[in-house]
Amino acid sequence: MPRQSRIDAPGAFHHIIIRGIERTVIFRDDKDRESFLDRLGDILLESSTPCYAWSLLSNHSHFLLRTGEVPIANVMRRVLTGHAVTFNRRHRRHGHLFQNRYKSILCEEDVYLKELVRYIHLNPLRAGLVKDLGELGPYPYTGHSVLMGKTKRDWHDRDYVLRYFGTSERHAKNNYLSFVAEGVEKGRSPELVGGGLLRSVGGWKSLKELRDSGEKVRADERILGRSEFVERVLKEADENWERKSSMRQRGIDLPQLVERVAGYFSLEIEDLKSGSKVSSIAKARAVLCYVGARQLGLTGISLAKELGVSPSAVSRAIVRGPKFLEQENIEAILSESQ
Repeated sequence: MPRQSRIDAPGAFHHIIIRGIERTVIFRDDKDRESFLDRLGDILLESSTPCYAWSLLSNHSHFLLRTGEVPIANVMRRVLTGHAVTFNRRHRRHGHLFQNRYKSILCEEDVYLKELVRYIHLNPLRAGLVKDLGELGPYPYTGHSVLMGKTKRDWHDRDYVLRYFGTSERHAKNNYLSFVAEGVEKGRSPELVGGGLLRSVGGWKSLKELRDSGEKVRADERILGRSEFVERVLKEADENWERKSSMRQRGIDLPQLVERVAGYFSLEIEDLKSGSKVSSIAKARAVLCYVGARQLGLTGISLAKELGVSPSAVSRAIVRGPKFLEQENIEAILSESQ
């Protein structure tokens, strides 16, 4: 059975899990970890991608991210590719470092944010990297230390998370720490590492009660949330797919998009591919990158290759795109008559 496509949209809330291929260690020492976090932080800030929780373990890691203007797949591709290249060069190894496809579960924020923050931040304790909550507090390779004020990471949205636990920082930290301590007693939470019906309804007991009541529940393996949330996400995903399909049926691929954007802005195609920072060209390139990524589902790498710029330049252009699209008409840009 072919694997399902990922679901993503601006504002989507993801629990992301990366793993080393065949349980390969992906961080051999603190230098590897710091290098990874420096790259992650730069890319998150550059792409306006909020991070609410994270933990690095030896052969896998967890992240709680919200999609900004850049698709989460583009963000993760840059992070993982960059780390693999640096890791292989430093340790004189060759070949793949990560499993081919990282795991991404789209989650319902109101229901699962606090639970996921706790689950992710307790991973080093459960893995035996620290012996108790006291040691977890200053441990620098999990977001718990950021929330407790022991470590500073500018790209971790500490204030957003603490607001879930209290209005003042002191009370929020105390309430958060109590909540985490309850999680230690609670034990592992396998329902938080995937989507689907069983996890979304809270286990076998809840599922049996729903079936006994005759209530119909919508579920999807890519989504962790209540039935109405799953329904809404899938409806939006279907609409997004139909929009992309319609554009493909109209013959709009990447070369066509470049041609139409150039025509709309009265530029030559070579201008868009020049890497020029002239404001009129940069504006057109930002619109092209945003429409290409969001409307056609193109990857940052394919856009970068077509335009002759770096993937990071494409990410920055995608972030700027919506501002310019408020002033322009997408349908006019994509119309066949230029």
